[in-house]
Amino acid sequence: MSQIYACVDGLPPTAAVVDWSVWASLRLGAPLHLLHALNQTTEMPPVGDYSGALGTEAQEILQQQLSTLDAQRYKIAQEVGRQILDGACARARSSGVPDVTHSLHYGDLVDTLLSLEADARLCVLGENHSAHAPRKLYLSHHLERVVRAIQRPILVTTAAPFAPPERFVLAYDGSDTARKTVDMVARSPLLQGLPALIAMAAADTTAAHAALGQAQAVLHTAGFAVTTTLLAGDPEQALPKLLKTQGAALLVMGAYGHSRIRQLVLGSSTTALLRLSPVPVLVLR
Repeated sequence: MSQIYACVDGLPPTAAVVDWSVWASLRLGAPLHLLHALNQTTEMPPVGDYSGALGTEAQEILQQQLSTLDAQRYKIAQEVGRQILDGACARARSSGVPDVTHSLHYGDLVDTLLSLEADARLCVLGENHSAHAPRKLYLSHHLERVVRAIQRPILVTTAAPFAPPERFVLAYDGSDTARKTVDMVARSPLLQGLPALIAMAAADTTAAHAALGQAQAVLHTAGFAVTTTLLAGDPEQALPKLLKTQGAALLVMGAYGHSRIRQLVLGSSTTALLRLSPVPVLVLR
């Protein structure tokens, strides 16, 4: 059975990751699996040949002490991971999800998710921004790699406390990928019943209005209450500005495209829209 995989790491977004995965599990009727990926601890560097200064016996003792410290550090990391999973499971069960499982994995997060991808219906992760200068934020390398590698829908939460979405905003550019994204939304129960706003950053032309109308018709036929808006300016500026006015909302977009939207999701150095969006983002394949 396809599962929802929620990645918990104990960082500030963890509570939101659990709450959003619970919301998705209940909406989709899918079992929830919480996972924590434990990277292999970098081993201590071997002690060099200082036998002339330390003596052979002293060198061996120092190497043994370093190995012992490395093993203790890894054992502590394991215990922390188990406690994170136990707390996350308790939170999920208290929110009404009866079918919750969990696992501790060893190795890289991307490799872990790739090994589970065939059974994944949705992957939920938290944003992890790091600031290196004022107004200059980067997503964690792990998150960007997951977005690039995993061919399943990915929900990236913010660290803000969970609030059930009251609507969703669909970033649309008229491309084949965008149309496929609209079709996926129309077929999925995840967003059913939520008002939809289709937003397109483009010049005010007849073709742009026609593209919005076609997307609106697809979702309207699927039972959604749909409005559209045409935004002036670049998507990375116009969309976050719009989202700040939408309250408890969810941004939905495709992972690939042939316009500025592609640059937003798969930029060479950062996942720009994930970085700039003030609300959680659902990335569809």
